[in-house]
Amino acid sequence: MHIEPGIVTGAKLALSYATAAGAGLYAAREALTAIRERGIGSLLARSAISTAGVFTFFQILPHFPVGVSEVHFILGSTLFLLFGAAPAAIGLAMGLLLQGLFFAPFDLPQFGMNVTTLLVPLFAVQALARRIIAPHTPYVDLRYGQALALSTAYQGGVVVWVAFWAIYGQGLAGIGGIATFGAAYMMVVLIEPLVDLAVLAGAKSLHGLRRSGLVTPRLFA
Repeated sequence: MHIEPGIVTGAKLALSYATAAGAGLYAAREALTAIRERGIGSLLARSAISTAGVFTFFQILPHFPVGVSEVHFILGSTLFLLFGAAPAAIGLAMGLLLQGLFFAPFDLPQFGMNVTTLLVPLFAVQALARRIIAPHTPYVDLRYGQALALSTAYQGGVVVWVAFWAIYGQGLAGIGGIATFGAAYMMVVLIEPLVDLAVLAGAKSLHGLRRSGLVTPRLFA
């Protein structure tokens, strides 16, 4: 979902810094909540695993340019269900930063836009999960429809933000590229819910994770 270089330039980049800062502040608040729940060690461990996962998603899993951006298997809802909002947010931001620093320095000017595009849909998934998952239902017991709703919310949010940045930077001139990207990216929705359920089924059999601090408490409780 990287915004291609040159789409947003000059003074317009200031908005990306502001939106990224807002997402960062919300992530920091969620991090404090995670520390109160399970301690800083658990937060750091979950964030590290999430970062490694995101870096793998970006560098190893198939990805290809389409229209105004790139299609990636980010698996944002999977990260949320396994690790919680704050570790997933930290992992998304750090994985993106590491990729930019070591493999794609030309993406660094777009870092604020890309962070916003990844994190705001994640927090939307968090809000949606509170509405569609009963308070005492562990994530390992999610149904397909719930996983599909979370995945659709995340991927749809990514498409909306990419479209916003493209229109903000170039107006409606690139609307064809936006439509092409959106159609290709939403194909991920066909895959991600199945990945979510497969990962959750695997986690359900690993009872040792329950007290390990390596996953979100909500995974089992």
